[in-house]
Amino acid sequence: MGLWVLDISPVCKRRTIVFMAFCKHLPKAAMQLHPHSLPELRTLRQRAIALAMLDAIICPEFQYRYFSFDAAWSVGEEMASMNNGEGDHWFLHLSEAGAAIKGYTLETSGHDARALAMATQRALPDAFASFLHEPAFSMETVSFCYWRRHGDPAWSQVAHPDPAMRQLDDGSSAYLSILLAPASCYYDYASDYFECEPPLASIEHIYQHLPLTAALVKSLNPQLSLVQAQVAAIQIGYPHVTAEAAVPCLGH
Repeated sequence: MGLWVLDISPVCKRRTIVFMAFCKHLPKAAMQLHPHSLPELRTLRQRAIALAMLDAIICPEFQYRYFSFDAAWSVGEEMASMNNGEGDHWFLHLSEAGAAIKGYTLETSGHDARALAMATQRALPDAFASFLHEPAFSMETVSFCYWRRHGDPAWSQVAHPDPAMRQLDDGSSAYLSILLAPASCYYDYASDYFECEPPLASIEHIYQHLPLTAALVKSLNPQLSLVQAQVAAIQIGYPHVTAEAAVPCLGH
């Protein structure tokens, strides 16, 4: 078992992490993530859920996590997010229309972020209206945006109206890389940010969406109970019921 910091809150206050720096097994990334690098919708959804579940187990304090997933964001809609606590973020919106990802980094100037925001409003189909007009997503400032409808052969990327900006680093490779990388990338991130050593086998267990068990939860966070992890799993939409225990009636 790895070494654990028992009082994790002070540790989690060290925020800003660029994931490419901790994905040691990935080749050097391009300045912008090519849309064809993104997986099909089901795979991306599963990975986003896995990242949120791992963060929820390792760091029960929601405000200190990077990753979240809300399986009941709205009727027929789900939402995943990354927030580094310094202003850099992305939102993944899943709906009957398909999926859309919006990201923002502080390195993007206000003028350029607003220009891409306007281009995003023009580029995405009307079916993504709930995504485009969601106040929580801060759609007035955009560093990168990708979208894909169900049935589309690949993802599309919103092009910046300024051709010169299309060759610059927009943060997409850095912040979306963990959605594409193997379990070892999450290990690199967690060992630095949470200052713990989560077993790679346990991370892979979550990446495969296998049911939670008491032993699995304990391997990731000795202080967290299976029931506590199951409560988080319900909100995230991760498989939570096992033969070991069931979540007691929580009410609605």
